[in-house]
Amino acid sequence: MPSDKSSSRRDFLRGRSAGRALLAAARELAEAAVPAVESPSSPGVAAGPRIHRPRAVAHLYASRRAMACEFAIQYHAHDGAAGDAALAALDLVDQLEDQLSVFRAGSEVSAINRTASERPVAVEPRLFMLLELCGRLHAATNGAFDVTTGPLSRVWGFLKREGRLPADAEIAAALATVGFQYVELDAAEHSVRFTRAGVEINFNSIGKGYALDRVAELLAQRGVTDYLCHGGGSSVLARGRDRAGDTAGWAIAVPHPFQRDRPVGEIVLCDEALGTSGSSTQSFTAEGRRYGHLLDPRTGQPAEGVFTATAVAATAAEADSLATAFYILGPAGASEYCAAHREAGAVLVCQREGAPEAFDVHTFNLSGSRWIPAAE
Repeated sequence: MPSDKSSSRRDFLRGRSAGRALLAAARELAEAAVPAVESPSSPGVAAGPRIHRPRAVAHLYASRRAMACEFAIQYHAHDGAAGDAALAALDLVDQLEDQLSVFRAGSEVSAINRTASERPVAVEPRLFMLLELCGRLHAATNGAFDVTTGPLSRVWGFLKREGRLPADAEIAAALATVGFQYVELDAAEHSVRFTRAGVEINFNSIGKGYALDRVAELLAQRGVTDYLCHGGGSSVLARGRDRAGDTAGWAIAVPHPFQRDRPVGEIVLCDEALGTSGSSTQSFTAEGRRYGHLLDPRTGQPAEGVFTATAVAATAAEADSLATAFYILGPAGASEYCAAHREAGAVLVCQREGAPEAFDVHTFNLSGSRWIPAAE
């Protein structure tokens, strides 16, 4: 049931400080990617932008666990019909997990993976559209975003959360079955076929965002206009504005790689979405080196050099996928993509070369009031 904001756990947003609670998961992504060095702790130092207490506008919160994380919808108490709409939206997320999960033998995606290398498989129309989007994003990111990396995740041990250092031959064998070029889509028949045995699809890098986009469709149909929703804290979709805040939309913090209570800045979302990628949710150390779970599908190796990559896009599916791609591409690749796609934005927090205690913040296409750097 939706509940009031008296609990600290439900104190989801506080004006401009909205993203501090919302992107707690993203902060963890940054922290686990930090080298093992001592960083100063100064409890008396101001923690970035000041906290603005909500004005006379109450927020309500509905949440549910799905897709191995918490999905939550924040809306305004005065929008009476929003509560029922939010619960219906969370029901939809459950249904989408049943369709998309590779960990459920009865899911549509599992059925595709079992048979698409043998024959074309008819696909539900919306899922087919998602596959088409994956194909376009794969091409636009020069292969950095790819939903066929399951074999790589398996040989690195990340698919079962048991990280291991694979042999070069294992990586090469996995790479032979990775690549969206092996996914053949038939728009006339709404079918998919794999042109190589061993190919499989996994929507872990876009599924949460896709679910949020479907949530937005349902809430729009129910007349809900001002809300913020997220999946796991790192996939965020905003509509309208936070009436208790002081921006034109919803302010979301980008986590600091060293200091838990201080963001590097805030992104103001207005009728758009945000995704953040980092490698802390899964990593392991071998032979003195840390390996994260975000793998470059072009090389088979874990991506390095970026603490967190945050992407802003019109849809949550695009933001999710671009965050993964930007993490792999790094600042140069993100800059190139954003120069060619002015509608997309990005913030990359990267380790400074030769200085493990320092970092650089790179922003793209977030000029003016859309990006609010933290006070020095």
